[in-house]
Amino acid sequence: MLANLSAIVEFLPEDLSAFFATHELLRVDLQERPSGQVISGIEEGAAEIGICSGAAETRDLEAFHYRYDHLVLVMRPEHPLAGRDGLAFIDTLDFDHIGLHAASSIYLRAQYAATEAGKPMRLRINVPGFDAVCRMVQADMGIGLIPDRAFEVVGAGMGLAAVRLRDDWAQRELKIVVRDQRQLSSTGRLVLDHLRAAEQSDHAVPA
Repeated sequence: MLANLSAIVEFLPEDLSAFFATHELLRVDLQERPSGQVISGIEEGAAEIGICSGAAETRDLEAFHYRYDHLVLVMRPEHPLAGRDGLAFIDTLDFDHIGLHAASSIYLRAQYAATEAGKPMRLRINVPGFDAVCRMVQADMGIGLIPDRAFEVVGAGMGLAAVRLRDDWAQRELKIVVRDQRQLSSTGRLVLDHLRAAEQSDHAVPA
């Protein structure tokens, strides 16, 4: 199974824990990859099931809705942008940013938004994960863009603030992708069915 960082941090721990509670003897090999590499990995047969950004081009793969999340700006509580109800991304471009790794869908979309706005991102450093973003923010190196649930998991205990991003692209979808669900192994079929059922029971709907 291949999944992007957002899925692994935000949703898969609880979903897979519930899966193993009723399938104790089964094992899953889960690898983290950027969304584009999730797509290519499933196409090439590196794994049976992938979870990627809904914005990724799924080409000939079968795709199913998995979850929604929403991006927030993480900052120190004394930052000039802290305490607001929401922010447009363009309003953050005069401040230093902590970016995720260059292949992440969040970083690529933020760069595109900056280009659209006609202003460069003041990128101070790229880091590999959400916890690293929050630690760099905590160390007063800038602000960072991560999903809301990831902030709840890794950032809320660091004494940081999070402000909701108002741009339309901040509302994101995660998708499950497979080559052909009819050709999945018995374990793959069980995992796919469980993940799709977990989303429905979670009542995940866009804001």
